[in-house]
Amino acid sequence: MLRTNTSRSSHRNAYLRFRCASALAVLAAAMAIGTSAYAAGTLAGTNIENIATASYDAGAGPVDIQSNVAVILVDELLDVTVVSSNPGDVGTTNGATNAVLTYQVTNNGNGPEVFTLTPNVANSGDDFNPTLSQVVLDTNNNGVYDAGVDTIYVAGTNDPLLTPDQSITVFVLTNIPATQANGDRANVSLVAAANTGTGTPGTSFAGAGEGGGNAVVGTSGADGEASGFLRVDAASVALAKSAVVADPFGGTTAVPGSTITYTIVATISGAGSLNNLAINDPIPTGTTYVPASLTLEGAAQTDAVDADAGNFNGTRVGVSLGNVPAGQTRTVTFQVTIQ
Repeated sequence: MLRTNTSRSSHRNAYLRFRCASALAVLAAAMAIGTSAYAAGTLAGTNIENIATASYDAGAGPVDIQSNVAVILVDELLDVTVVSSNPGDVGTTNGATNAVLTYQVTNNGNGPEVFTLTPNVANSGDDFNPTLSQVVLDTNNNGVYDAGVDTIYVAGTNDPLLTPDQSITVFVLTNIPATQANGDRANVSLVAAANTGTGTPGTSFAGAGEGGGNAVVGTSGADGEASGFLRVDAASVALAKSAVVADPFGGTTAVPGSTITYTIVATISGAGSLNNLAINDPIPTGTTYVPASLTLEGAAQTDAVDADAGNFNGTRVGVSLGNVPAGQTRTVTFQVTIQ
């Protein structure tokens, strides 16, 4: 479906002011290290210029002449991709709020472009529809949703402006109904569409491109889409870890030779049980594991892989807890020595 939108003009003007202010610096850098390569090729708004020459012998010596300058303005290609950053289904629970799915939006075009983001929680072919809470932009670029730090997205107000090859991480937060069955899945998709326009590849918007050239829809249709999936787990687990230090002098200072006792408490909540629950904890850098210090529910575990639940493989401790019903806890402890 063909769509145009001129709302990106203020974003584009800001980009143009930045581009003009930094032109000399960019030119110097290009001369020093070569021209940057972009996924979509030459930057939109670039003039491709060429002059032909001819020479002939006029009797008194060679004469050179030049043609007129042939100038081609590179049009702007509108292309975008959206991918899910979730490695698989994201587990959640009945009644959960702000369940997070993560996506990455990349400008694959050759010019700066503003994109409108549209989430969809009512896709077909899944088990239930969550309720949309909000869409959030990853302000600090760490790839993790940080409540109160990352910026809430409002369509038409803070649509992201992306330069060629630039990406932004986007979080879609939803609320889960309280009555879903264990294993139910929800398909939540995110669409990113170029504000300049979308449509069939090859569609051209006259004068709407960078530098006054045309804007041409690329192979993506200038609107990319990806899905992420939520899965309801009737039971869930939370881990709480604490540490107690005992130094060689009878105190609690953390000095070389001190012993740290770590306690990990796994609390299973919800309904049903968690199957094949396991805890793994790497030995911290700067410490060494105290042999035979691993315990589960107060019972000593051997370091070898054998009949009991625990083991130490040289770099981490591991405990296999099996199937644990909701409402129960499991406590693991082990010790290390500060080097």
